[in-house]
Amino acid sequence: MKKRNGTDGSLLASLPWTLVALTFSLIPHVQYMPVWITVSFLACAAGRWLIEKQRRRLPPAWLRVVLALAGFIGVFASYESVSGVGPGSALLAVMAALKLLETRQRRDQFVLLFISIFLIMASLLREQYIWSLPFLIAGMMLTTTAWLRMSISTEVSICDTFGTGGRLLLYAAPLTLAMWIFFPRIATPFWAVPIDNGSASSGLNDQMSPGDISSLSLSDAVAFRVNFRSSAPPPRQRYWRGPVLHRFNGRTWTGNEATPDLRAQDSIQVSGEPVEYQVTMEPTQQQWVFALDIPYELSLEEAFMGPQQQVLRAQPVDRRTAYDAVSYLDYRTNVDLSQTARSWWYLRLPDDSNPRTVALAKQMHLVAGSDKAFISDVLDMFGKEEFFYTLEPPALGSNPVDRFLFDTRQGFCEHYASAFAVMMRAAGLPSRIVLGYQGGEMNPMSDYMIVRQSDAHAWTEVWLPEEGWLRADPTASVAPERINSGMSAARFGDAGASWGLRAPAQWLYNLGLTWDAVNAKWNGWILGYGPENQNRFMQWLGMDEPSWRKMALTLLVSVLVLIGGISFLLVRRYRPPQKDEAARLYLKFVRKVGIRTRSGETPREYAARIAAQNAAPATEVNAITDWYLAARYGPPDARSLEALQDAVRDFRAISSGRSNNHPETLQKAT
Repeated sequence: MKKRNGTDGSLLASLPWTLVALTFSLIPHVQYMPVWITVSFLACAAGRWLIEKQRRRLPPAWLRVVLALAGFIGVFASYESVSGVGPGSALLAVMAALKLLETRQRRDQFVLLFISIFLIMASLLREQYIWSLPFLIAGMMLTTTAWLRMSISTEVSICDTFGTGGRLLLYAAPLTLAMWIFFPRIATPFWAVPIDNGSASSGLNDQMSPGDISSLSLSDAVAFRVNFRSSAPPPRQRYWRGPVLHRFNGRTWTGNEATPDLRAQDSIQVSGEPVEYQVTMEPTQQQWVFALDIPYELSLEEAFMGPQQQVLRAQPVDRRTAYDAVSYLDYRTNVDLSQTARSWWYLRLPDDSNPRTVALAKQMHLVAGSDKAFISDVLDMFGKEEFFYTLEPPALGSNPVDRFLFDTRQGFCEHYASAFAVMMRAAGLPSRIVLGYQGGEMNPMSDYMIVRQSDAHAWTEVWLPEEGWLRADPTASVAPERINSGMSAARFGDAGASWGLRAPAQWLYNLGLTWDAVNAKWNGWILGYGPENQNRFMQWLGMDEPSWRKMALTLLVSVLVLIGGISFLLVRRYRPPQKDEAARLYLKFVRKVGIRTRSGETPREYAARIAAQNAAPATEVNAITDWYLAARYGPPDARSLEALQDAVRDFRAISSGRSNNHPETLQKAT
């Protein structure tokens, strides 16, 4: 007997499928949610299964209310909000866990499966990686199968249920494809909701201390991809400009906050041929936008140029972003730099900081006799003396530039750029640090360049009268292979070994490039299917100047045609089977006799009943019965069917046996 507020085991067959569908839909969210939510969900799922299996009582209503309130407070405390993809997904998971504790009937399972679908869709709001498509298909298959297992007999095999679910998804696939192609696109996808996943963003920061970039250089993560309209520049000219730092406190370099400067572009003097390209930048949660040095034009909305020719965006780059850019490799900037800017921004050094470096710079500048000669002498010092390039330099302590130049002489690009900039300032030459990326490798599997976090780099700019800011990269003097080959290529040479990098197998490296090429195509054709790509595709289909009205009408017509075609297929598949000719002739015989057949009655039993009622000649009835059994159930024989047809055509019932008052009389069809 069913207990009050308890269970009777009626959900034992379908509940496991619901739990599997919910668990699968939760998998992409686990890495973004607090551990306690995942543990709570698993505990509720296991507990609900035991309750159903052991016929126990469900938790009381007051306890469920307390748990719901605790879950809401926990989500708010963890995210400091209840809106957004992260908190929303967490609330859905908590809701699913608590709903399990009050699930009594199949309609409650329907609610759980709706939550499962919402969790699957919510995972696409975070990021649409290439594996999102198979996950989406698998998730919908599991959810559909769980739905069907609630509605069909337990005698139906699991394979048949999966087959039915797969057919349903196949019927929906053309409609999905049509809506994806023809639905009018907007410039910014509304599904790409920015989120805070609680982890540190990869990429450069707006400050630099020794060791910052070396940690990035251990990462193979893609920073951005570049498609050049023409040939790519040589490796030595692949400097991708980012933040510019000019404040120095003796150890750390920092810059100004991101502000637009309308005169920044006017201060650039360019010559030579422009380099046109498209950048697809990975999300960084930062405002910096990277372009080939020096950037001149950018198509990105809300992007602007700062006072030091760095490109920024009003809002952080919180999703994969593509933009067109134009750069010039031959340029001069800020030729007329004011004395105030030189003194306050680019010449200041902390008092009593790195005294040995300051003394060395002044002495070398005095001996050199000119600013250009001094710059050349400092670069030669890094290249000719025993300075070493390494990703694992020793700690520097106080006066880090002094200790680096005179003691350790081991460092990464930020060590050399910082030391060079300090020496320039000590000699009276304005200098600043530029952070960005240097290098990039062409993917032979597809014609584009990959710039990774391992290509992060720092270099120096020095200002000279009548020439403006000049790039000076001391890393090129210490480790020219880093600039000529790039960090990625260095993995396959002696440079990688000298920097402590282990070279992976060539086939594994090529496999990685192939996978990146597939990802790039996915990003370009699927995720990048915006207004421009849609317009080009519509023009390829022959639709000139596709407006949103034309697109909406095309979508409507396509959907109606597809629904009609799918409906026709369903009608053909599930229409009742046609009766064979023998069954049709026997039904005609029954109508002529005028007596209904009974449920479960065999043809010979029916013939005996006709004879007992004297409704028809027994000889003819028996002959028709024999020919019917032979034609319907015997081996294929055209003669049996022809004999049955002739016998039914010539059959005449006895009129006295067809009284309309008889309860078993069959009314003649009109």
